[in-house]
Amino acid sequence: MKKSFLVAVSIVLLACQQQSDSKLKELYSLPKKLKEVSGIAYFPETNLLYTLEDSGNKNAIYAINSQGKLDKTITISNATNVDWEDITKDKSGNIYIGDFGNNDNERKDLCIYKVAKNQLNNDLAKAEYKISFSYPEQKEFPPKKKEMFYDVEGFFEHGGYFYLFTKNRSKGFDGTAFIYKIKNATGTQKAVKIGEFKTCSNYNHCVLTSATISPDGKKVALLSHDKVLLFKDFKGDLFHKGTHTELNLNHFSQKEAIVFKDNNTLLIADEKTNKIGGKVYEFRF
Repeated sequence: MKKSFLVAVSIVLLACQQQSDSKLKELYSLPKKLKEVSGIAYFPETNLLYTLEDSGNKNAIYAINSQGKLDKTITISNATNVDWEDITKDKSGNIYIGDFGNNDNERKDLCIYKVAKNQLNNDLAKAEYKISFSYPEQKEFPPKKKEMFYDVEGFFEHGGYFYLFTKNRSKGFDGTAFIYKIKNATGTQKAVKIGEFKTCSNYNHCVLTSATISPDGKKVALLSHDKVLLFKDFKGDLFHKGTHTELNLNHFSQKEAIVFKDNNTLLIADEKTNKIGGKVYEFRF
């Protein structure tokens, strides 16, 4: 199977294209203290990136300026960093922290924290509310090794809902990814599975590590270590039933974070591993 071939698990056969003539441009190095960046959110009005780190790190989010300097550290006093894997914002500028990293597929405390925009000016902030959720399809904790579909590293907020894209950790990886939908409202919810699709069967090249939606809501970008999967021409929130395009980054690293800068430009960040990475890149397409 070609790596550029994307199979949607649906009755219809979806178009898949490959594009690799765009270049990944290095913008700056991340602050040295941020070694495990796992998500980024972009605020165009201030040209700041907000980021966080995953398990084993502080319950804090970090604002980074366009030179890669740390502008502010905001500790979220009433939130615990079990495994923070992505960060996103809504149209009003409120930030959401995805505490849903689930490498072993055994967690029962998955959640999303809302941090109101007016809290971003403080060094010490409080989450306005917490959304706890579960996956109805998961019956065992952990499930069988060939059914470890319930880790997530990428999500975004759109139209009053969160959309989560799973990271497949199953034995015999075949690229299967699920899309779940959760209402942006406080309380405990059951995530609703709205679709699934397949990337390729090579874990290192096709496992999903972050997700983002364009400002106009017409494109969804999913990140892996060396490519971006772009969904467009979809109806409603059936993203996986639109056109799929593979954007080859021609650059392999532990890429963990992606966000749209504008409708045709992506910002991407990677972790620093063995002196490689720890940078922010720009990708136009």
